[in-house]
Amino acid sequence: MIIFVGRSNVGKSTLIFRLTGKYVKRGKRPGVTRKPIEIGWRGKTIIDMPGFGFMSGVPKYVQEKIKTEIVQFIENNADKIETAVLVIDGKSALEIIERWEKRGEIPIDVEFFQFLQELEIPTIVAVNKMDKIKNLNLTINRLIEKFGLLGTWEDYKDIFVPISAKFGTNIQELRKLIEKNIKKSQEQHE
Repeated sequence: MIIFVGRSNVGKSTLIFRLTGKYVKRGKRPGVTRKPIEIGWRGKTIIDMPGFGFMSGVPKYVQEKIKTEIVQFIENNADKIETAVLVIDGKSALEIIERWEKRGEIPIDVEFFQFLQELEIPTIVAVNKMDKIKNLNLTINRLIEKFGLLGTWEDYKDIFVPISAKFGTNIQELRKLIEKNIKKSQEQHE
């Protein structure tokens, strides 16, 4: 299976539609997806996970419950997950990460990336909304640093991919990375 994870309102459902051509319920307000949604694609199961973090009009305890359910789902299915696509909003991710860091907290996007790494799930970071990013190289290099990795985007082109789900930009590159991770995963399980 292939899972799509990320904060609410970063474009996971739009991205899945762009990749598969299959419509997934999406909304303008954060928190439309509350339970994992399964979609069949090329003999695989794509899972559109609920967004974590802020959800409009949803009490904090419900947001925490959803985050716990996401973590449990991933832990319980780690051996079946061939790749994870962590979708982040490239326009606001750095600002949000820095806000969390100033409060002395681990930013949730970073925490999820590290969680997927600990479970040894091949992860792609889809840096969405690239059409709104002024300096793409600088932004991705800073994200790589915030995610606790050493090096530059040149070193992580197989992990960090800038996209625009809205406009379909670079979706082919993302598809290639997903297929590469699936092939690697299948080889490891043989």
